Amino acid sequence: MGKVTGFMEFERQEEVYLPPAERLKGYKEFVLRLDDAKAKTQSARCMDCGIPFCNNGCPVNNIIPDFNDLVYRQNWKEAIEVLHSTNNFPEFTGRICPAPCEAACTLGFNEDPVGIKSIEHAIIDKAWEEGWVKPLPTPTKTGKKVAVVGSGPAGMAAAQQLARAGHDVTVFEKNGRAGGLLRYGIPDFKMEKWLIDRRIEQMEAEGVIFRTGVYVGRADAPLPPQIKNYSKEVVDAKALMKEFDAVLLTGGSEVPRDLLVPGRELDGVHYALEFLIPQNKEVVGDGKNPISAKGKHVVVIGGGDTGSDCIGTSNRHGAASITQFELLPRPPEEEDKPLIWPYWPTKLRTSSSHEEGCERDWSVCTKRLEGKDGKVEKLIAARLEWKDGKMDEVPNSEFEIKADLVLLAMGFTNPAAPVLDAFGVDKDARANARAATEGPAAYKTNVDKVFAAGDIRRGQSLVVWAIREGRQAAQAVDSYLMGSSSLPR
Repeated sequence: MGKVTGFMEFERQEEVYLPPAERLKGYKEFVLRLDDAKAKTQSARCMDCGIPFCNNGCPVNNIIPDFNDLVYRQNWKEAIEVLHSTNNFPEFTGRICPAPCEAACTLGFNEDPVGIKSIEHAIIDKAWEEGWVKPLPTPTKTGKKVAVVGSGPAGMAAAQQLARAGHDVTVFEKNGRAGGLLRYGIPDFKMEKWLIDRRIEQMEAEGVIFRTGVYVGRADAPLPPQIKNYSKEVVDAKALMKEFDAVLLTGGSEVPRDLLVPGRELDGVHYALEFLIPQNKEVVGDGKNPISAKGKHVVVIGGGDTGSDCIGTSNRHGAASITQFELLPRPPEEEDKPLIWPYWPTKLRTSSSHEEGCERDWSVCTKRLEGKDGKVEKLIAARLEWKDGKMDEVPNSEFEIKADLVLLAMGFTNPAAPVLDAFGVDKDARANARAATEGPAAYKTNVDKVFAAGDIRRGQSLVVWAIREGRQAAQAVDSYLMGSSSLPR
């Protein structure tokens, strides 16, 4: 490493956040990336540890020690080449990835881990500013046509890789703009959407065609009501299979988990994406969000990232109060590193949205919702006791809380069944597309020339896992079409 003793000399330095009062004024990003000097110092903390567990902790297997060393030496141009060799979109992961690589960092066993995510953020932003990120159109075309259904991170990664392999790639997206939940599920204050537009422009220059507002399936088999469908055109799945030499399904896991309690039907109770998607559309000028949290007592049910996004958005609306309930027990403040490391730990995590204002409570179940004139007014909950992984309601523990707006952020159960059914794709026990990830049948479904990758195959997961599966599926599709592939896996 460039600074062998750096891990003993320098402390971890986090990226700077704008203060809550300033960032709550709008939906702009508020995380300030490290400057060159600070990135150099943070890179110097990377140890010559022998076995870089961070590489395996990262789902896309970023070559982290190498780009850390290059940043320390201020060789930024080579650093972005190393980073791009494993990750098509570091500007996405450098902003929204929870950084499992840092949980696996060897230094992190005894000290604060290397700030890998902040270094990645610095590398890619500098690369764009310097003009080093350019379209890479292939000079040789194969004549093969590939359809990618879904334009989220898995679909985008696969499409870019396949286009660079020389195939004619068309991406189909049911929403009005490409990007999937990168665009519509993640608030702009975490990742502004011009970042997606910039990548789409690069991909279009590389030959990728994006067809938005198109639902791929069957006209007589619409999506379930829990999934918003903004498409203006339907392309039949069977027709798509006839037109293209291969089809890759990369839609998300879009069916939200519901709250089956009395009062669920009251006005003011919504799935999280019923609130978040229209807000992202409003920010870009595609219509006003019909759901407002302004002046309301908001209850968010679910303690994950989606719940956090609901909190941040509600704060920007001007909610009167925000309470977040989690069914599971409160995690420990610190993980048991000798037991967990280098795997992703369970511990208390406080997001920037929590810091902006929110009451949090754990081991709470919702008993019922009550209201007046068809509108929700309060939530009745009870305390839970967890033992041996099982929960029991604590006797006489019911309590109520004001609730003018209840947002259900309890995760997603499976992808849209009508899409899989239209192609005749088999499902696994969790109703995901059935496909392996290794061997000669990697990412292949039971239907000839139909592949599946990302959340539609693995279930609800991280953006970085979607990118990994998109890249690997691209290699599998290329091998299927050409007999072999030079694309990285």
